[in-house]
Amino acid sequence: MALGFVLIKVAPRKEKEVYSRLASLEEVEELYPLFGEYDLIAKIVVKDFEELSEVVVKKIRALDGVLETKTLTGAKF
Repeated sequence: MALGFVLIKVAPRKEKEVYSRLASLEEVEELYPLFGEYDLIAKIVVKDFEELSEVVVKKIRALDGVLETKTLTGAKF
């Protein structure tokens, strides 16, 4: 299992549209709006880091209105 937290910057007035599209993705386990440098944070859970990369590049960054992402990967202690 791979865990990622994706910070997402969204174009002005596209926040609700991007939020709705992200919420419909099966890989998105949790999604929250933010105030500050980033507009949204998505918790992504997938089988491996290759799939995490594909979700970020092909599903999240490809959405109209997404300007930038920053992915933080989870680790086990």
